[in-house]
Amino acid sequence: MKGQDPPALSLSAFLRALRERQSPAEFGLPPGPRRRTPGLRREEVAQLCGLSVTWYTWIEQGRDVSVSGSVLARLANGLRLSRAERSYLFEVAGRRDPERPGNRDDPPEEILACVDAIDGPAYILDRTWRARRWNAKASLLFQGWLDADGEKNLLRYIFLRPEARTLILDWASRARRVVAEFRAAVTVYSDDPEIRRLVEELRLGSPDFERCWDTQGVLAREGGDRAFNHPAMGLLHYQQVSLSLAGWPDYRLTMLLSPRPDKSEPYSA
Repeated sequence: MKGQDPPALSLSAFLRALRERQSPAEFGLPPGPRRRTPGLRREEVAQLCGLSVTWYTWIEQGRDVSVSGSVLARLANGLRLSRAERSYLFEVAGRRDPERPGNRDDPPEEILACVDAIDGPAYILDRTWRARRWNAKASLLFQGWLDADGEKNLLRYIFLRPEARTLILDWASRARRVVAEFRAAVTVYSDDPEIRRLVEELRLGSPDFERCWDTQGVLAREGGDRAFNHPAMGLLHYQQVSLSLAGWPDYRLTMLLSPRPDKSEPYSA
């Protein structure tokens, strides 16, 4: 019966492929006339990664052994894996990368500037859900958040700024969902001091946030209908689309698109 390979076998196949396509010369190793297979030998990989030959061999053979995140990090560093290769290594092993390479890198300016080409309100959040870039329409919509005097962190805005409760229709329901989405998004950063400080600050500063956080809700960040009661523009309806930035998984682009007229109620803008 065919199906998806078990994690150990997927990891085994990936490591073997990585080893066989590495050039010994790139690691300062002599090519040697007696190499029976291309790439590195198992004992060379073990030496480069600071592992015992036996332990590495068991991992590559797909034996039923527990491979920790620190061992995977040694393999990734020793084999000089690219960001994509490293991410895949941890994914197939079912482990969290303790070093999370690249997560704190900022996208280049030309990537952040993509929001300026979007017709509706758009913004980019970082891993703490602080807005790092937004367009003019988002600034007009989110007064108290993305305007000149706003608090740029989305959670602080929703729970600590009174403007949010007036602007966001069905604020209580949306606030609960946002907290559940945030919990799901930052699970891999449970030991991040900045995330922990933010959560503690909000727990102390907002009883509503504390209640939402204590429910332990977890939801994927998804799009859908969004409605706002803007003090100047009136009732506004949008379809929200949220996407991760390729190459910068900690950054997420959110776009608010005007719905098709035949599938929405008229609104003032």
